[in-house]
Amino acid sequence: MSALTTIGLPVALGIIMFGLGMSLTPGDFTRVLKQPKAVIVALLCQLVLLPLICFGLVLAFQLPPVLAVGMMMLAASPGGTTANLYSHLFRGDVALNISLTAVNSVIAVFTLPVITNLAILYFNPFDDQLGLQWAKTIEVFAIVLLPVALGMIVRRFWPRFATAMNKPVRIASVVILVVVIVGAVAQSWALLLENFGRLSLITIVFCLISLTIGYFAPRLAKVGRRQSIASSFEIGIHNATLAIVIAQTVLGSVELSLPAAVYGVLMFFIAFAFGFLIRDRSTRVDAAAEPTGPVDDAAEPAPR
Repeated sequence: MSALTTIGLPVALGIIMFGLGMSLTPGDFTRVLKQPKAVIVALLCQLVLLPLICFGLVLAFQLPPVLAVGMMMLAASPGGTTANLYSHLFRGDVALNISLTAVNSVIAVFTLPVITNLAILYFNPFDDQLGLQWAKTIEVFAIVLLPVALGMIVRRFWPRFATAMNKPVRIASVVILVVVIVGAVAQSWALLLENFGRLSLITIVFCLISLTIGYFAPRLAKVGRRQSIASSFEIGIHNATLAIVIAQTVLGSVELSLPAAVYGVLMFFIAFAFGFLIRDRSTRVDAAAEPTGPVDDAAEPAPR
């Protein structure tokens, strides 16, 4: 394996998760109790509905076994920190995003290995070799939660430093995400070219379905618009870096990381376009519903 795989990818993910930890407080975990409906709907979509939909797409697109497992791993990955940025840009409930990311990151330590192992058992891409065994599950725990815990400790004891670093770390997280994806693409360029056609279509469809379900499922459950926007980006923007790191570092398969790499490139544009779609629609609905009276936060000028 190259230095990018053995050192660069885990370090990059560690920085991203450390930045997430510095944005969290214990209140971000307890806040979910104040919005139980929004949280329950989002988690059910993220943890149950999306893996089932992804499984159906994988069968419908007839992906090779390794790529099929890679797609299932992507579906099992929690929302990324980029979801917070998109939610802020399109006037979602960023506090809900932060809470969902926090809870999802903890739950994913258990659900991601389970879904990945079930996918490996079903598609059998590794010639009967078991996937994420117990020791490797511990690795997932280490690369996901330990940096988050360290970031929360920094936030607890050095709050001014954590606050000052909030914006720079967010920007750095996006830059690191781009670098990781570009590195993964460059490292597996021949494989990517060979599979880009079949992967681009399924990742676009999966991303659109994820964003749509993330927005309309909460709306059908009578969840507020800003919370639904937050849910949409949380569910629709998966942590591609986590999927790439686990595929290449923990499971040692570059090909397994290709769906996440392709998704990571296309997701930025799809989510941005979708954000304008739901923003414009929501603005018109709010304007029609409130022709007179004081202007609330839902009717503020749209971000540019």
